[in-house]
Amino acid sequence: MTTTLLTEAWPVAALRVTEGDLELRFADDDLLLQLADLAVRGVHAPDAMPFLVPWTQGDPAAVRHGFLAYHWGARAGLSPDAWNIELAVLVGGEPVGMQSVFARSFPVRRTVETGSWLGLEHQGRGIGTRMRRAVVHLAFVGLGAHDVTSEAFADNPRSQRVSQKVGYTPNGAHRTSRGEEAVEAQRYRLTHASWLASERPEVTIHGIEGVRRQLGVPPG
Repeated sequence: MTTTLLTEAWPVAALRVTEGDLELRFADDDLLLQLADLAVRGVHAPDAMPFLVPWTQGDPAAVRHGFLAYHWGARAGLSPDAWNIELAVLVGGEPVGMQSVFARSFPVRRTVETGSWLGLEHQGRGIGTRMRRAVVHLAFVGLGAHDVTSEAFADNPRSQRVSQKVGYTPNGAHRTSRGEEAVEAQRYRLTHASWLASERPEVTIHGIEGVRRQLGVPPG
């Protein structure tokens, strides 16, 4: 009896994006457990909250449980109409964080949004900028996006600096809620034309054709 490979049944599992020693790849369960432990060790200062959903709060067991449940749900909910691809970020083979890319009605709108986090022990080394550049390459070259957006709270200057370094421009601000607190968030946008005009590192994408089929994106 022939057994179907996961990468055949679920093509996103074969996705890899590499830039030098940095790699974005499908997060299987082993990687998710390693990343959950990394998150438990710290993602931000105790008095900060850079996320709309405060998933880093709670005891270690609660953080791990919520982390795994969220990522399993993101896998299960993937469809051409609405998808969220959560990619593990590895540097030199070591898991250091996660980079997400998500969209709604992508075959029509051709717009994606990105989100990310890095373990505290890996911050301040330029990894955030590298992983954003890699996922932007995936969006434009791999998926044929027309623009890429991002958003950060006004009190999260690190995330805003990453967007600015990669070439995004401000695209409006709005008020939102973070728990019981009203906060301002800044939107950013990067168009395909602006990205083409910028200096870019060499990035390689593996397994993209199967991903395009799974997401209902016309062949590149």
